[in-house]
Amino acid sequence: MGLIWGNGSDMTENEEAVQILHGRVKWFDPTKGFGFIVAEGAQTDVLLHANVLRNYGQGSVADGAGITVKVQATARGVQAVEVLKIDPPPGGMFLLGDEAAEDLPEDMNTLALEPARVKWFDKGKGFGFANVFGRPEDVFVHIEVLRHSGFADLQAGEAICLRIIEGKRGRMAVQVVSWEASVRV
Repeated sequence: MGLIWGNGSDMTENEEAVQILHGRVKWFDPTKGFGFIVAEGAQTDVLLHANVLRNYGQGSVADGAGITVKVQATARGVQAVEVLKIDPPPGGMFLLGDEAAEDLPEDMNTLALEPARVKWFDKGKGFGFANVFGRPEDVFVHIEVLRHSGFADLQAGEAICLRIIEGKRGRMAVQVVSWEASVRV
């Protein structure tokens, strides 16, 4: 089914029609509060507003991440109205050096999702730390693990779920999942 959008003169009919679209995040800037999705079959880029992304449970999304959204044509163009699924950008799993490779199970889904809160994350430094509820030690979160999990950034205090391994220097996240999306995993 192709996406057919009106010419702008009869937007009331098109504003009612919601369709599902699969694409990739072209870019998303959490500071600006929006970004764009490119998808086959869409005649223009699709606006992704920060509020729509937050309703899914994420404050950011990595450039190149696969995304499935419900879209609607409006007087301002085609906009995402609901995020249904986010897939990590292509490129395979990022390993945190040799120490992580030996500790990773073949199927990461065998690792438990542990509820955590972001202690701090510095995108410029490329890492940060989170605290798992009920445990005193910090969990290291690398920016590449974050990106391969479909995120671009984390905010202090943000609720997330982590898949964690024990490394030589302590606990390390190997996957980040949004708090809300963890119930869908």
